[in-house]
Amino acid sequence: MRLRLLSLYLPIFIQLLFSCKNSVREIPLSVSELNDSIAVSIPDSTVFMYGIPSDSFNLLTGHIKRNGFLSSILLEHGITMEEIDKVLKNSVSVFDVRKIRSGNNYTLFCKKDSTARASYLVYEHDPTTCYVFSFDDSLNITPYRKEIKKVIKYASATIETSLWDAMLAGGLHPSLVGGLSDIFAWSIDFFGLQKGDSFKVIYEEMSIDEKPLGIGKIYGAQFSGSGSAIYAVPFIQNGKESFFDGEGNSLRKAFLKAPLQYSRVSSRFSGSRLHPILRIRRPHYGVDYAAPVGTPVLAIGDGRVTQARIESGSGRVVRIVHNSVYSTAYLHLSRFGAGITPGAIVKQEDIVGYVGTSGLSTGPHLDFRFYKNGSPVDPLKVEAPPVEPVSETNKEKFEKSKTVVLSLLDTF
Repeated sequence: MRLRLLSLYLPIFIQLLFSCKNSVREIPLSVSELNDSIAVSIPDSTVFMYGIPSDSFNLLTGHIKRNGFLSSILLEHGITMEEIDKVLKNSVSVFDVRKIRSGNNYTLFCKKDSTARASYLVYEHDPTTCYVFSFDDSLNITPYRKEIKKVIKYASATIETSLWDAMLAGGLHPSLVGGLSDIFAWSIDFFGLQKGDSFKVIYEEMSIDEKPLGIGKIYGAQFSGSGSAIYAVPFIQNGKESFFDGEGNSLRKAFLKAPLQYSRVSSRFSGSRLHPILRIRRPHYGVDYAAPVGTPVLAIGDGRVTQARIESGSGRVVRIVHNSVYSTAYLHLSRFGAGITPGAIVKQEDIVGYVGTSGLSTGPHLDFRFYKNGSPVDPLKVEAPPVEPVSETNKEKFEKSKTVVLSLLDTF
């Protein structure tokens, strides 16, 4: 596993790759722009926290207790109920205090005099957003967004057991696994990776206060296995960014390779399988994916639900017709997804149900079945048709992007 900063070629890469549109998000606005109500003129040596000159106050930190209220915290530090009520009324469109979560942190900025009165309370709502409650000249609530640090990196991984293990062994953020899974979901069977298969990826790593936040944009990737390579080149067409292979074909196919993530194949398609409960040999026209109860099961493609019911030994079953040729079935569910009833229209990756062990089952799993022209086929061998490739008018721009991406991937 190697992980290095992308410094070589990066300016050229960004310019070419996004010549038609710059989709890299900018760093949030400056403190003064986000926090006009609390900005003050202070010498450059002043230490700021949340846009407030922290060295002018005594700081008290804590976390919201279960069934606790901000009013009880503020009343103990010189703020009256009238002031609290006015702050909330002045900022009703900014923040709904009913959304305050127990366990979240807060910081009080108290005066350095005998009153020790709170001038500000900062509530940390999530890793990126805080709300500043002001109790001095202005009585209001102001959102404060922490600066997200973004660094372009690249990494390579060789599979020993699984992509997940390979990424974690290299100290990479787990969300990178999800990012790669989303990109290659229509092209790679992640349940059938072999030892020696490998990935390369150029990506954006995000952090706040030196703490990893996850990954942002993926600028390019490559999967190598069985003597061939699949490239993922980001390109904007018709106003939407998608990933395309080296030939300009979309990596997004009509069907997902699998209806759920991070599980394993426990039983394959077979014309004669020994049933684990009935102890007789009979066809098994599906693929079993072992996964914990409650794991979301996704529709592998757009379609219409024809059945959502209990079917004897198959337990809770959802059946979907995708078009005049293809249909799918999802067996042994613990429950159905929201709105999944006969006649419902579903989109690719909609949740149709959750893994369970209903019907004749020895443990929690999904029995997934795929039909072509009404006949069962092995889901692991289905070659799904691609969606729209790069158009002829965009070929020249795409070739420039592809040249840069492939050149960068070849450097590590």
